[in-house]
Amino acid sequence: MNRSRQLLRLLICFATLVWSFGRLEAADQPATRRPNILLIVADDLGWSDVGWHGGFSKTPVMDQLVKQGVELDQHYVQPVCTPTRTAVMSGRYPGRFGPQALSPSNLRAMPLGTVTLASALKSLGYSTHQAGKWHLGAKPEWIPNAYGFNTSYGTLTGAADPWTHKYRKGNPYEDTWHRDGKLFHEEGNATELVAAEALRRMEPKTSPWFVYVPFHAVHTPVDAPDEFKKLYDGVKFHDDPVKHESRLRMAAMVSQLDAKIGQFVTALEKTGQRDKTLIIFTSDNGGIESLKNAYAGDVPDSPLNSENDPLHGQKATLYEGGTRVCAFANWPGVLKPHKSTTLMHCVDWFPTIAELTGYQPADSLNWDGISQWSALRDARPNPAARNIYIALPGAGSLRHGDWKLIAHKNGRYELFNIRLDPFEKNDLAVRELQKVEELTQLLTAERAKDNPVLPPDLKGLPH
Repeated sequence: MNRSRQLLRLLICFATLVWSFGRLEAADQPATRRPNILLIVADDLGWSDVGWHGGFSKTPVMDQLVKQGVELDQHYVQPVCTPTRTAVMSGRYPGRFGPQALSPSNLRAMPLGTVTLASALKSLGYSTHQAGKWHLGAKPEWIPNAYGFNTSYGTLTGAADPWTHKYRKGNPYEDTWHRDGKLFHEEGNATELVAAEALRRMEPKTSPWFVYVPFHAVHTPVDAPDEFKKLYDGVKFHDDPVKHESRLRMAAMVSQLDAKIGQFVTALEKTGQRDKTLIIFTSDNGGIESLKNAYAGDVPDSPLNSENDPLHGQKATLYEGGTRVCAFANWPGVLKPHKSTTLMHCVDWFPTIAELTGYQPADSLNWDGISQWSALRDARPNPAARNIYIALPGAGSLRHGDWKLIAHKNGRYELFNIRLDPFEKNDLAVRELQKVEELTQLLTAERAKDNPVLPPDLKGLPH
């Protein structure tokens, strides 16, 4: 009888251990699963360029990904290209690295040896690949491969003509199309070529992959193959034929971007990787509404281009239209479909992915970002009070809670309550002097962390 009781106790203990282990394993599943990560960055995509915001372009693929995923309704970035890309890769505000990282530039944005999202994932066994626009350093020694990517492809500069693949005419970096830092000539449309390269890197592997796809679309020069223009047959964008044609090119380029993302999703489904892949999408800044084409090629100017309404402002401004962008995350079976109102900035993606994958740096990386993994996974707003600090040379903004302060170059301040006034129509700076003072102190503290000195080895180099 005693032996029976002992055996029963042993069986109970064993069952309890198995049950407990199972609970621990299940609780730790998101960290140990280590999904593939597909990070897509559109270039100069405006708030109202997309279907899910009621815009003028047809974006059925992204509309569906938003519907089935997490719509990031308050996702902030820097107002221009290089700074946002620096923030995404480092988890830090770009000014921390020096003034060269606060403007669109072909200089090296971050010191060599900086721990990036790519190098962190590579240390966990990920294969890491970049296809598209780099814009964090245009010299061969500053290529993505020097910052943790196994392979890189596309342009090292800030933009390129979609057909010639060239940068600005006469610029030292006019020829910029490369593979792993080696320049070469290739025929074809840039968006198509970048997408094809990314697809090659998404093949199933024994280890997870990180594929970073910073498209040139929809940055000027704005154009797309005729098949995407035909999607808008019968649509009249403007009475002025020149403006109509300009907006048609823009709509077609947005739809081309959408179609390429559709190819990614289809490939993941066909290879059985869809439920193993976290897809992240963001624009690098808001859209620009009208602009000239300064790049080497034959694409016309764009007098009627992007649309940021109802947000105020556009690219290169500190208003919402320049810094609050189209963004979403999608991972079937893991992220519940919902619209997230959590305040996010692109600096959050590195610490968020670090928590998800279990990456722990040996030393502090001085992240400005915070992990948003719990907010994304649990579909609950992150109540943490934090600063969203966005800088331009000589100017800056700070979002804290519902309030946003803009400090202009000329010393003028503007204050908005974004919850009550999301379109920044009512400047409260004169009425809310105490709040202006409070946010000014927070902004000053953030600015003090920036490095105002250009690294000596970058002085005199072409931008």
